[in-house]
Amino acid sequence: MSAQPPVPTERGILQFLAICDAFYPPDAVQASIEQQRDWYDALCARFDRPLPPEMIFADGMLQRIPIRRYRPRKISTRTILLYLHGGGFVVGSLESHHAICAEIADFAGAELVSVDYRLAPEYRWPAQTDDGFTVLKHLLSANSKVVLIGDSAGANLAAGLALRARDEGLSGVVGQVLIYPALGGDLAAGSYVEMATAPGLTTADVAYYRQILQSPAGNEIAEPLQAASLAGLPPAFITVAHFDPLRDDGRHYAARLTAEGVEVWFREEPQMVHAWLRARHMSDGARDGFRAVCEATRRFAAA
Repeated sequence: MSAQPPVPTERGILQFLAICDAFYPPDAVQASIEQQRDWYDALCARFDRPLPPEMIFADGMLQRIPIRRYRPRKISTRTILLYLHGGGFVVGSLESHHAICAEIADFAGAELVSVDYRLAPEYRWPAQTDDGFTVLKHLLSANSKVVLIGDSAGANLAAGLALRARDEGLSGVVGQVLIYPALGGDLAAGSYVEMATAPGLTTADVAYYRQILQSPAGNEIAEPLQAASLAGLPPAFITVAHFDPLRDDGRHYAARLTAEGVEVWFREEPQMVHAWLRARHMSDGARDGFRAVCEATRRFAAA
């Protein structure tokens, strides 16, 4: 008899999961890339929200990389927020995280730049991190301070960009906000075993996304947990979901950062699942978690 998958009990997040399953099947990774993207786009559209009042956004190109800039009605800092979206490096776009980016920018009172980095399998690693780094260097060269933000695969990219900036001696990255990050943990240990069949993301899904990306094993930019040293990185806010195989990646990264002298704020959302950002307007736990993300972003941006 197979064990029952671990599931939360909060009503709002259970409703969220039911909606997700109706749009994005639990075995979606077995479908074609085109089908996965169609399903994901439909799911994102289902959770779309009106933007905050007077929010201005515009699409553009930075070198060859599509970006979207958000400017809220009230700007209280010159620091720029740089957002890298999730989606396993396979799905996601400027549209998929549109309202999320707008709401973070509005709360923080800061301009935000979202990056439409190249996706796998058409483009393998390091295309994704290179796109993000191109945008980051451009923003820093304009004498801007930058807060790096990402969820899931995007959090992997954000953490890697913080390492790249440190290693190249670039100043100006004043914070990193990592939301249920994928950081290269051991698929046969800890939460990858305990939450192997968790709703929303399974350990098998994580293995699939890693295989699609084809990043080199042990590379510290692709797998920040493998970095020889985390000293000298900007302060971090890390939030993880309890019911998520990626949970221990965030836990272990927070512990290592702290041990190496980096200031860290860490949250574990006890009733949340992977991708809970989309549930922020229907789940009490997701609402509280999203506010913590926004508050951390505003704190870093104001520094």
